[in-house]
Formats: sequence, structure tokens, C-alpha cells
Amino acid sequence: MAGLSTRHLLGIKDLNRSDIELIFETADNFKTVLNRPIKKVPSLRDVTIANIFFENSTRTRLSFELAEKRLSADVVNFAASSSSVSKGETLIDTVNNILAMKVDMVVMRHPYAGAGIFLQKHVKAQIVNAGDGAHEHPTQALLDAFSIRERYGDVAGKKVVIVGDILHSRVALSNILCLKQLGAEVMVCGPTTLIPKYIGSLGVKVEHNLVKALNWCDVANMLRIQLERQDIKYFPSLREYTMMFGLNKQILDSLDKEITVMHPGPINRGVEITSDVADSKQSIILDQVENGVAIRMAVLYLLAGQAPL
Repeated sequence: MAGLSTRHLLGIKDLNRSDIELIFETADNFKTVLNRPIKKVPSLRDVTIANIFFENSTRTRLSFELAEKRLSADVVNFAASSSSVSKGETLIDTVNNILAMKVDMVVMRHPYAGAGIFLQKHVKAQIVNAGDGAHEHPTQALLDAFSIRERYGDVAGKKVVIVGDILHSRVALSNILCLKQLGAEVMVCGPTTLIPKYIGSLGVKVEHNLVKALNWCDVANMLRIQLERQDIKYFPSLREYTMMFGLNKQILDSLDKEITVMHPGPINRGVEITSDVADSKQSIILDQVENGVAIRMAVLYLLAGQAPL
């Protein structure tokens, strides 16, 4: 079987279309495994993977850990808040100490953009980026595109609008790069202050009217406001944001067509999306969570095949 063109997964920009399609085909096989009574395969039985999270996470950390265990890998979990990082230890020293224990692969989330790129220049292990600041979150984009493919049969030609805090979102950038690579049309929608100035260079449309954006699209990916990354106020209040860019059932039912609703989580119910939308038949939010395990199994399995003997 052909392998990936890269030894690390630091961002969608490192993948070509063949890589993405190979990940999807592999995830299809692993999704079959996950629906069996015995959900485990011995594919990574001799591989040790360290999950190193310098930021809080629920879905991504659990999804990676479950993917690793389904592949029979040995798993080490590391949380910066309870480690020597709090005593001043550097990123390289932290990771090298973990690698000295014969770890083969590192899955890392870090608050600073480019942390994975920096690290792979200084350590020998393979790096999987589980989110770096407001830069990229490649496995989230892959599982989002995989979920669209599952819903519609193909991503090419589909119209996808990404709504919310585009400026601070690593999910938005990775999604744009992945969807464009697969032939989708992409639009971003949100307050002017939360749309980055460079967005036009990525070949996406920009819309500031939510209803117009929703009538244009086949799929709406609703992002939360990244308040933890905002050092100034980008809009008057959450209430006003919700009035202008929050998706509720009334808006959904008023559209000219039925669209698919996505959300990478965590959901702030009542802000960017209401509960009756999040839990509706048009929502594939829980499918995204399920598909996340299969996609991460595929990524880890394919990268392990790229490791030097």
C-alpha cells in the first residue's frame, strides 16, 4: 500500500490530495473495525505514543487516546499543568526526556503557533499536531471533511460556510486548506473584526450576513468564539453576536433548502448554536466525534508506516 508523502502531520499544508484520500480510505476500513464487537486491531502493537498536551482538551485528547488503544499502541499521557513545565522546563527538554523512555511518536497540543514545526527540527520522533495556537488543527479538518464525504458521497463541488471566529480559529484555517484541496467551495462568515485580512488569498468567499451565507451553502460549520485567545473586545457583547451570527431553529427552518450543520466542539449552546439545532436531524456533530477516532487511527497507522526501520 502506498504511504503518506510526509513523516509528520504538522498541518494540512503538508498533505497533498492523494494523502488526504489515502487517510479517508484507511479511515473507512477502521470505521468498520470500530463497529465490530471487538474494536481492537494489533496494527501498532510495538509502537509507543506520548500524548503531550500543553492546553486543556477533552474531545481531541480522548479521541487520540482511544484511537491509539484501538490500534494496540502503548500510550503515555502527559499534562503540562502537572509536570515540570510548571517549574520552567523547556519544550525540547520535556519532549527529549519523554523520548529517552523510548517513545516513537508524539501527539502534541500547544498554545503557540508553530510549536510542532519547531519541535520536529530538534527531536527524532514523529510529531502529530493536535492543535497549535491559532495556526492549524489538521486532524479536526480531516474528520470534518470525512464527515461531509460520508454525508454526501463526495466533498468536491460542495459549498461549505465556516461561521464564527475565523481570526483566532485553527479549525477554520485547516478546514479551508483541506476543503479547497478536495474541490469544495468555501465561504467564511462572521463579524468584520473576526475575519482576517489575508482571507482572500486563500480563495474563499466572505459574507457578513448569516442568512445569505446559509442560503448559499450545503454545509454550515459553526465555530465558537475563542474568548481565551482574545486580548481585546472584537464585538460589543455575546448577546449581540448571537443575534447576528447565532444559528437557531427558526433560521434553519426558514432557509430555501435543508443544510447540514457541523460544529468542532466544544459547543457554547445558546451562543453560536442553539440546542434544538445542535440536536436536530440536520446536525452531524456526534458523527464528527465518532469519525474523529477512525481518522486519527488512520493518521497514526499511516505515519507509523513512514517510520525509519
